[in-house]
Amino acid sequence: MISGTMTVNLTNCDREPIHIPGSIQPHGCLLACDTAAVVVLRHSGNAADMIGVDGDLNGRPLEAVVGAEAAHTIRNTLARTREAARPAMAFGVVLASGVVGDVSVHRFKGNAIVEFEPASSSVGEPLELARAVIAHIGGIEQDDRLHRDAARHLRAMLGYDRVMIYQLGADGAGQVIAEAKRAGLESFLGQYFPGSDIPQQARALYLRNPIRIISDAHAQPIPLVPVLDESGEPLDLSSAHLRSVSPIHCEYLRNMGVCASMSISIIVDGALWGLIACHHYSPRALSMAQRLTAEVFGEFFSLHIQALRHKNTLQAATRARGALDLLLLNANHAGDIDGFLRAHLSDFASLIPCDGIAMHLHGRLSVQGAVPPAHAMPGLVRFAESVADGGVWASGKLSNAFAAAADYASDVAGVLVVPMSQRPRDFLLFFRKEVVETLQWAGNPEKTYEAGPLGDRLTPRKSFAIWKEMVHRQSRHWSDEDRQFAEAIRVAIAEVVLHHSELIADERAKAEVRQRMLNEELNHRVKNILALIGALVAHPVAEAQTLQGYIATLRGRIQALSMAHDQIVRGDGGGRLAGLLDAELSPYRMGGVTIALDGPAVGLDARAYSVLALVLHELATNAAKYGALSRSGGRLAVRWSVDAGGGCEIRWEESGGPAVTPPSRTGFGTVLIDRSVPFDLGGTSDIEYHPDGVRALFRIPARFITLHDGEAAGQPEPAPGQAEEDGADLGGLRVLIVEDQLVIAVGLEQMLADARILSVVTAASVAEALLQINAQVPDVAILDVNLGSGTSIAVAEELRRQGIPFLFATGYGDSSHIPATFKSVPIVRKPYEAASIIESLRRITLSIR
Repeated sequence: MISGTMTVNLTNCDREPIHIPGSIQPHGCLLACDTAAVVVLRHSGNAADMIGVDGDLNGRPLEAVVGAEAAHTIRNTLARTREAARPAMAFGVVLASGVVGDVSVHRFKGNAIVEFEPASSSVGEPLELARAVIAHIGGIEQDDRLHRDAARHLRAMLGYDRVMIYQLGADGAGQVIAEAKRAGLESFLGQYFPGSDIPQQARALYLRNPIRIISDAHAQPIPLVPVLDESGEPLDLSSAHLRSVSPIHCEYLRNMGVCASMSISIIVDGALWGLIACHHYSPRALSMAQRLTAEVFGEFFSLHIQALRHKNTLQAATRARGALDLLLLNANHAGDIDGFLRAHLSDFASLIPCDGIAMHLHGRLSVQGAVPPAHAMPGLVRFAESVADGGVWASGKLSNAFAAAADYASDVAGVLVVPMSQRPRDFLLFFRKEVVETLQWAGNPEKTYEAGPLGDRLTPRKSFAIWKEMVHRQSRHWSDEDRQFAEAIRVAIAEVVLHHSELIADERAKAEVRQRMLNEELNHRVKNILALIGALVAHPVAEAQTLQGYIATLRGRIQALSMAHDQIVRGDGGGRLAGLLDAELSPYRMGGVTIALDGPAVGLDARAYSVLALVLHELATNAAKYGALSRSGGRLAVRWSVDAGGGCEIRWEESGGPAVTPPSRTGFGTVLIDRSVPFDLGGTSDIEYHPDGVRALFRIPARFITLHDGEAAGQPEPAPGQAEEDGADLGGLRVLIVEDQLVIAVGLEQMLADARILSVVTAASVAEALLQINAQVPDVAILDVNLGSGTSIAVAEELRRQGIPFLFATGYGDSSHIPATFKSVPIVRKPYEAASIIESLRRITLSIR
């Protein structure tokens, strides 16, 4: 325990033994028993009065202090404990004295510690509220909204004046990232604190004991009797809820005017991610049931943040991998690899959050965004050579490692170095600005706080100033995720640079082979076209067909053939597989043959389209010469699908034609069908000549495939956020909400916030509403008619007197409880619907727009 004569300030916080204070807070009492909870060994000084017994408690059996039945309940409860950090609880325990209390018990270091508090009025109601809040935030997947809604709903659930979500950084410093507060309080949103504001031993206790409550920062602690046992050891209260509070922390709270507080640890992946900090400006002690509710909420909130964090990391990694894969694919076809990499500088910058990026490649520098001055870059590149050593290197405070960087630290403070090749001077450099450059203080910068006997350093404004000094010339931390993405970029670029020459040479060799094949195919195709036209001309004429009919039929077939080949030629830019098949087979949809096409809306890139045009033309021509398309009754089915790997499988099946035999010789057409897809696309071809018809199976790799929406376009659905846009014209409104149920009011505030109406004040009573109207006249008001102990009619009369439009809200089925003088006032029904509220506000505010 820290002596009252010791000089206390933040420099000795880390040495303060806060886990063995020798005292407890006065809103409960404590008994320390032997590990089996048989005999009382120590007790808090207020235990006898609170429990309702006389005399010294130490050395007496627990049954003699609390009664046999209560002692039995305590031991059964103790049997449920598994770890000290999770005490077991029993509610409504009746002691021998007739006192009814809630009990929390745990074992720690050879002691069974029993904590008593006054009994909760209700256990179910706090848990039901927590259940409703958890159901609401469980569906939120945006970090900012999750933090904001959690703060609002927790304040509504527990009744604190202020609730903040406080996130810790990698260096131990923290920031208030969300806040819900009582009207009139200064905002701490966006405020930063140095790591020293939460000492290391306090962080350890936050991990061990996730709930910490201070009922009254001005209260005198209740000493344990005795403070030291017979061996001179203090009682370790690390897991005790009633553990008294560090005088340094109490002074910190008092300097801010805070009287009571609660913190809920946010633990993500086993580490302290941050805290939910609750402040109240008068004494406030939560019941054990409310504390349990807060603990359950905190654990769910931690798990939800953890799940979103993993999801976001996975999505970011997937996006980065996809972007890199696309860059690699395009780079493999680029003639000028240096120009390609420079042209995609912005794509690299999008992979890792940064304020600027530079590429130093083959002695040339390309930059984008916030970067060091041009004259400083050669020295920075030489420094990068000395630290990168073929791998990624990063610093959030470059001036510490490279003194010359202090000259431009106000513009660029952090750097991430990514080597681009084995050359010692080819680098990709990501830059971040100084943290304090873009900092915005949410509160009043001129506001002063009371300084207590422990010094004026223990104020939020002083802490903020200390933090600014600590982060001078420092950027945001480069995370493990940032470094992993940087390593992936390094490997990808090195692979492109090292293998580009080989890929170009291989591509040239393949291009020569393709050219020879195309020349042969041109000759082959011209012969096929002439032969097909000859066959069309020589096709037997029906007995009743006239010369004019024959000419019309022949003209239609030749036109269909022309359209098919025109589609194939225009397919050099890629196209739909279904369109290619339809164009290739349309000349044969006559003469009694059946052609069936079935498959999803698959798109082919230019290369795959060109290759398949040749292959499908050859198959169709052969089918028209020798197979199913050569006579009436023939059937051709072409089906395609996308497999699990994203590739496309195409099945060609003929039946009902002449008997089929394998070709007696391997001509150019056969080679084209067998080898084009494997050679040009890296896919597979499998051709089988069954007696009843040809069957072929082709697989096209995923990199040549895109999927399209093949369904007919319907009435477009509103884009996400459209409903919010509809309310954009209401954004400047000042809205007064009069509602006595805080949870309902918070929900209505959320609806208005989603419609971008941010200036909202809530009042729970007529008196508070009239004060708000006099303090700042609203543009419009929403009045809950029934306020429990009265109605809001007096508020409505004042609003009408001042000419302020308003609407009534009611949960009653009729309007009989609204005076006749207000029958023209619009009414919205509970439970609220966002669309109804926004539309009603829009209608009644037309007169003031």
